[in-house]
Formats: sequence, C-alpha cells, structure tokens
Amino acid sequence: MKGFLEDANYSIGLLDEGATLADVIDNCIYEHTHTGKRAFYVGDLGKLVKKNIQWQNVMAPIKPFYPVRCNSTPGVLEILGTLGVGFACSSKSEMALVQDLGISPENIIYTNPCKQASQIKYAAKAGINIMTCDNDIELNKIARNHPNAKLLLHIATEDITADEEMNMKFGTTLKNCRHLMECAKELGVQIVGVKFHVSGSCKELQMYIHAISDARCVFDMAEEFGFKMNMLDIGGGFTGSELQLEEVNHVIRPLLDVYFPKESGVNVIAEPGFYYVSSAFTLAVNIIAKKTAEYDKLLPSGVEQTRNDDEPVFTYYINDGVYGSFASKLSEKLNTIPEVHKKYKEDEPLFASSLWGPSCDELDQIVENCLLPELSVGDWLIFDNMGSGTLGEQSTFNDYQKPLIYYMMSFSDWDEMQDAGIASDTLMKNFFFVPSCIQLSPEDRFSTAA
Repeated sequence: MKGFLEDANYSIGLLDEGATLADVIDNCIYEHTHTGKRAFYVGDLGKLVKKNIQWQNVMAPIKPFYPVRCNSTPGVLEILGTLGVGFACSSKSEMALVQDLGISPENIIYTNPCKQASQIKYAAKAGINIMTCDNDIELNKIARNHPNAKLLLHIATEDITADEEMNMKFGTTLKNCRHLMECAKELGVQIVGVKFHVSGSCKELQMYIHAISDARCVFDMAEEFGFKMNMLDIGGGFTGSELQLEEVNHVIRPLLDVYFPKESGVNVIAEPGFYYVSSAFTLAVNIIAKKTAEYDKLLPSGVEQTRNDDEPVFTYYINDGVYGSFASKLSEKLNTIPEVHKKYKEDEPLFASSLWGPSCDELDQIVENCLLPELSVGDWLIFDNMGSGTLGEQSTFNDYQKPLIYYMMSFSDWDEMQDAGIASDTLMKNFFFVPSCIQLSPEDRFSTAA
C-alpha cells in the first residue's frame, strides 16, 4: 500500500485479543532492523475512542473541537470525525484536510489569532464562518475578507504561573471588548461568543472561575450592542488525565449552570487536543551514533560532582530530533522518558547519558541527562505519549526522514465502535485482521506514512 501522503489511503491493523502494543512494536523493530532502521510510530486509535467516551461521561454536553495542529494524521482525523468531534483549524491546509473528510463547515472553527487575508478568504469561500479575534486590526481584516464571519472574542486569562506571558500574548481585556464591539457594529461584523484558554500546566483551577465570570461580563456587554451571543469556547489545556478532567468539570459545572444554563441557548465547546492523542502514539527511534563525553560537561552549572570520574558517560545520537518528532522540546519540557527496547539485566550498571537528534545542531538535544545501560549503535529507544506535536507536518530539516506510522486497534475497541453505531462504511474499509501469531510486513499490516 502507498503512503497516505501520496493517495490519502491508510490502513488499521485490527489486533486479536492475543496481541498487544508491545508485540506490535517488537515486530516493527525486528522488521526495521533488517530493512533500514527508520524511526516509526505505533498509534493505538482505540485510545481515541476511549478518550471520547471518557469526555462524554465527564464533560457532556460540552462539545469537543479537536485542534488539528496537535496531530493531523488521517487515521486520527477520520476516527475523530466519525466520533462526531468538531475541528479547530489554524490554517488553510488544516481546513482543507478536515473538509476532505466531509466535515460540515458548522463543525469547523478557524482559531489562528493572526490570520492571513488569503486564508480568511478561503474560509469565506468554504463557508467556515466561526473564527476568533482579539484586536481591532484583525477585526478590520476579517471584515474586509469575510462578510459572513461570526466572531468569538478571545479574552485573556490572567494566569499567575510560568505560562502567564504566553496566556497574555493572545487575548484581549474586558475593557477592550467594548471597543471591539463598537468597531464590529460599525463594520457590520457579527460577534457570537467568547473564547478563553487556561493552560494545562496551570495548577490553579480557580482560573476557570475568573475566566467564565469574565465571559459572562462580555455576554452582558454584547446585549447592549444588540449582538446575539450563542457560543462559549473554554479552550484546551486538558492533560489527558481523567482526574484532571473531573477536577475541571467540578470547578466549571456550577458556574456554567448559573451563567450559561441550558435555557440560555449558549453552546459550550472546548478544544481538547493533547487530551485525545498524546497517549495514543508511541515513538521508536534508533541510535545512529555514540560518543564518550566528560561527566562534568553534562552537569548543570552549580551542581556538585558526586560520581567517580572513571565511570564512562555516553552521548547518543538518534534518528529523530527537534526538527521532527521532538519539535515541542524547543519550547517545553519533554513529557516522556526513554525506555530501552532491548532486554538487559536488573543489576546491569547504568550510566549518565544524553540524547541528541541527527542534525548535529546545538539546539537538537532531546534529553540532557538520564541513566541508561550502555547502548550500541543500532539499539532502539521507545518514547511513550508522543501523539501530540508534529505528526502530519513536514520537517524543516532537509535530510530528516519522516517516521513511518503504524495504526492499530484492538478487537474490543472496534466492537465498541460498531455497537455505538459510529463506524462509517468508509472507515471500516481501512480495517483488516492481524492475528497475533503471524508476522506481516508493514505494507501488509499498517499504514506506512512516508
């Protein structure tokens, strides 16, 4: 089968009850060791089904709109589309991807805070009307290029955590909302709701209380101008943990019931991205080079050296990096630790090690310091929770070979989709049975996304 970038086709290995994700990874590593040692992902699409059920159990009737930038691979988009999830797009290419799935414009919102005029025109032509706005310059641009636009005013949240600067970078103040409404009235642009975002790293869930209260103020303000408001977007920031989801729901539900009750006609939506896809994908990378490093150079400044200088310290280079699957490492901490694929003894010594990508760029550091057994060129490392980031995007590193993607789903998850009546005939054509006792080539079993 060809890669989906060429013909938009892909396949999903349907595993019987005797097969596990670890079996799939073992088999793929065995095959890649003999055919080219290319980095690859294994995506368990059944986890998307479980996450959606979890969302419906905890957060309904809040409708999820998945941010396509988190993971734009076709398996993810089609599964989520089949589940009835909406999509939050930040570019023309993302809108086109979603439209190709047959998603109606009403289930697409254009969320880029800094939109290109040409892409606003594309949204207008495609009938994608709902979009966000947080300043008068953007408002004028939208008015010129999309006469039927329906705007969500993006209001800032005053997060006191380390992400405060990012949260205040986009979003307008309550005071400025009145000015924007005056401008919108003059320009004949509709304002239909409010959006805010609370970072997933924010430990103070009371921020939701302030944000929802501010949103209510904006809704009241809009009545003065004659705007008919009917949508509240509470943003993303959902970590994927059921506990965090329940904690957020516990905080916001009483306020939504008071400020935006069902009879108000306000539709409440959210943008869970990391929540859906992070845990669904595992990345396998191969060690392509190895060096011995001096221990004191691996220590952060000011840290006292406590180990024996005679012990070796290793620097490993892998065939994926920050110009590929680890792009998020440039702006945030890695949320997963490497696991050695090969078996080693429990009492085998561990050595201080660092991991680097293939570009030889000083920014291409994946893990600054970790403890690993001594590894060899050709060994494999496994990273869990790698579903959110650059999947589906092109690398900016010229020689970077994009990892293959192997989709799979268990029979039980497939049955669950069937029983719920959410598996379309088109989607079902992508599934085929993979018995646990048979090893098949990637082309025969899974999608190979080049």
